[in-house]
Amino acid sequence: MTAPETTGVLLPRQRTPLAVPSQPAGLVELARGAWPESDADTEPPALAGFVVSSFSPLVAEVARRCLTRAYGQPPAAPARGPRTAVIISTTTGDVATALSVARAVDTGQRLGPLLFFQAVPNAVAGYVAARWELGGPVLCLSPAGPGDALELALAEGLSAARLLLADGDADEALVIAAEQATDDGERDRALAVLVQVNEGVSS
Repeated sequence: MTAPETTGVLLPRQRTPLAVPSQPAGLVELARGAWPESDADTEPPALAGFVVSSFSPLVAEVARRCLTRAYGQPPAAPARGPRTAVIISTTTGDVATALSVARAVDTGQRLGPLLFFQAVPNAVAGYVAARWELGGPVLCLSPAGPGDALELALAEGLSAARLLLADGDADEALVIAAEQATDDGERDRALAVLVQVNEGVSS
């Protein structure tokens, strides 16, 4: 399957496509989904069971866009889903939830149970895996380093995908890089790619 072209991915304070290779070395990209993809993307759709923060809805939405382009409607086909891994990579994690928890602790307010549930990225990773019936390994990564945060997160996720696929732990991997806006004028950004091993490239 040829990955659909995604244009108009918006970066903070600019309107240029994200510089991400369409076919990372050693991997074949089957599909992708991004946020935002157009000016109409202002807030990701609400996600039942997740509150306060846009992080989990953001991850779920780019996963939906990517997997719909690859699989159609959920769940994934039985021949593919059980052997598909889910990898979430983010340099900052769920900033909004972390800030909400910190404010509640500082002021002595009672924390709602949903904030504990969604405080780690594997909560939404589990949601994506369950909705699409993806049975491969689930990983959450938090890389650090210089450069664009989303590109760094994606590169780390793809590196993990290469290892999982090379070891035979999965046949395909859904790699999701997500970064919440932290400054005024910025926008939440995320990119999801579904990849498999490029059989023509030795590891």
